[in-house]
Amino acid sequence: MDLTILGEVEENELLVDAQAHIWRNIFSFLNSMALKCALELSIPDAIKKHGKPMTLNELTNSLLIHPNKTPSLSRLMRILVSTNFFSNKILPGGEECFALTLSSQLLLKDHPLSQAAFSLAMLDPRLTNPSYHLSSWFRNDAESPFQIVNGRSFWEKAALEPKFNEFFNQAMESDSRFVTSFLVRNNVFKGLFEGVKSLVDVAGGNGTTAKAISEAFSWLKCTVFDLPHVVQGIQDRASNLNYVAGDMFDAIPHADAVLLKWILHDWSDKDCIKILQQCKEAIPNKNDGGKVIIIDMVVGPQTNNSKHSDAQLLFDMEMMSLTGGGKERTKEEWENIFVNAGFGQYKIFPFMGLRSVIEVYPL
Repeated sequence: MDLTILGEVEENELLVDAQAHIWRNIFSFLNSMALKCALELSIPDAIKKHGKPMTLNELTNSLLIHPNKTPSLSRLMRILVSTNFFSNKILPGGEECFALTLSSQLLLKDHPLSQAAFSLAMLDPRLTNPSYHLSSWFRNDAESPFQIVNGRSFWEKAALEPKFNEFFNQAMESDSRFVTSFLVRNNVFKGLFEGVKSLVDVAGGNGTTAKAISEAFSWLKCTVFDLPHVVQGIQDRASNLNYVAGDMFDAIPHADAVLLKWILHDWSDKDCIKILQQCKEAIPNKNDGGKVIIIDMVVGPQTNNSKHSDAQLLFDMEMMSLTGGGKERTKEEWENIFVNAGFGQYKIFPFMGLRSVIEVYPL
């Protein structure tokens, strides 16, 4: 914008707005740190246990924080109210109290759809530190900012460090419980399994997603397929759920359908094509019911996800930071991958907010 054509007052207002915009983006990470602090202090759980909104003094006593930190707790709660993690109201005596919102209810440790483990994992320094090295990554040939920090890829670190692997799996389990709670009740999703007798959940982790699907669709024979260090020692007792170790880049167990939940966004286009080619080898042709079911983001207005576009773009940056080649894709980018992997028709079902379900058929 050419400021020379504006009056002095209007110019000053625009400059001040621009500075505020810069400041909001500089300090927006503190929203994340305030949320992390609230989870580590167990503030949502304390309010739930209390059974009604809590005053600041009640919250201070419940959290067992140092008495001289009460004024600081007030400031923490102020920003958490401003970001809608808590609500507040003034009691008749003039004292402020704090209550849970739907977002903070989802952060309760005992909530069936709890996002606490996922949130703490994403805010852990092991996953946030790589983002400090994005500019270095752009200037060298490192695979990812994560590799710059750790000397190895995300997946290599998970394979070599059991504690890191468990930490990541807990986060994915948290997300899987949330996603499958919607999927198994959705009529469109149910329709995807008509005529399907067997399903392989590729990179299915500890089997949270496959277990929910197998319980909802009892006729399905479900296999959880993942790397040896992921599935080692896991075997669900349910007769229709089996665990198989292997590498999806080498071969995938045969089934009527393959499920890829939040997998392809971890990989480059080239790697996605390889994975989908292995999926194609594992399933029948379209006329015999073969299909791949993908749960992932579709970025762009075509999926009516515009109100979630900021979260999608932020997660795209997260994938850049952790994997380098992984990304959140537009409809056109997905189509390019499907065509190059040997698939024909596909359908996008955008009923999951941030993510969509994509049904893909082999040629």
